Amino acid sequence: MSCSVTHSVSFSLPLLNLPHPASTPGHTENEQPSLVWFDRGKFYLTFEGSSRGPSPLTMGAQDTLPVAAAFTETVNAYFKGADPSKCIVKITGEMVLSFPAGITRHFANNPAPAVLTFRVLNYNRLEHVLPNPQLLCCDSTQSDASTKEFWVNMPNLMTHLKKVSEQKPQATYYNVDMLKYQVSAQGIQSTPLNLAVSWRCDPASTDLRIDYKYNTEAMTTPVALNNVQFLVPVDGGVTKLQAVLPPAVWNAEQQRILWKIPDISQKSENGGVGSLLARFQLSEGPSVPAPLAVQFTSEGSTLSSCDIELVGAGYRFSLIKKRFAAGRCQPAALPRGGRRAGAPRGEILGEIPPKIPRGGAVSLAARG
Repeated sequence: MSCSVTHSVSFSLPLLNLPHPASTPGHTENEQPSLVWFDRGKFYLTFEGSSRGPSPLTMGAQDTLPVAAAFTETVNAYFKGADPSKCIVKITGEMVLSFPAGITRHFANNPAPAVLTFRVLNYNRLEHVLPNPQLLCCDSTQSDASTKEFWVNMPNLMTHLKKVSEQKPQATYYNVDMLKYQVSAQGIQSTPLNLAVSWRCDPASTDLRIDYKYNTEAMTTPVALNNVQFLVPVDGGVTKLQAVLPPAVWNAEQQRILWKIPDISQKSENGGVGSLLARFQLSEGPSVPAPLAVQFTSEGSTLSSCDIELVGAGYRFSLIKKRFAAGRCQPAALPRGGRRAGAPRGEILGEIPPKIPRGGAVSLAARG
């Protein structure tokens, strides 16, 4: 008995168990924040300096206050075979503002600061936008669909930052969630890495082929996909690997094969188009095709094309960071022709996270 099947693929990003940012030297009003690490979908920004402890941020009432912004987006993609029309894509994102810790003392000395107002560019690329209901206000009658102006409820922001500073007296910065959103996706054209997987399952062997293609059209500015990993479980009692190309790591205990590619971009061989091949000798075949998980991260661009700019005086952006990464999705295996036994025709297997609901039903608690 043998079978040949073209299989589904998902993106998957593991959770990183990194420590929370430790206390670092303070900063002055002229110093630039730097990205120190990325943990669980969050940018952590810190202001580098030479003084010890939270900086007093000595500034006059007319000086501009430094603010950092970070866009983080996650792409979930479900590929069913090689048919691009059956690719299901969901892209979610969030925008976070980061404030230096010394800003709380500045606000205490200036209880009526300028209202922080910003404009999100390419706003028409977004859908199901959820502003932080405690902190953000906007004018729903704005006529230009490509931009959206928001202003911050300053009393609520000052109260929140004061509370966080009391809870974390050694913190050098405070991250505050401002927006969560879903990006309007155009199927396979919105995925930075297109994938197709083919299995040939015989009683004595399994052939596995993974085809991938770097997609510049999905990104505002094409950037490399870093630390790309392809992970596939293979059952059936694997006894030997043959014709593995390029070299991969086989975990006999977990029965999984792992390919690692440092980066994929336009500068890669064949413009980022390639294939991964492996043949497995079996003692208890045939294998049952299993889902493929793909992991990667990318810096310097977004999939939404969104950007941000300040409106009015009183503040300045000292840093704007952009990043996207593979998300998490667990499609079911599609053995023997692509349908689960007993599944109705046309049923799409696998769990795609639901869309973000309209309106303000989801509460976005600002975090420090």
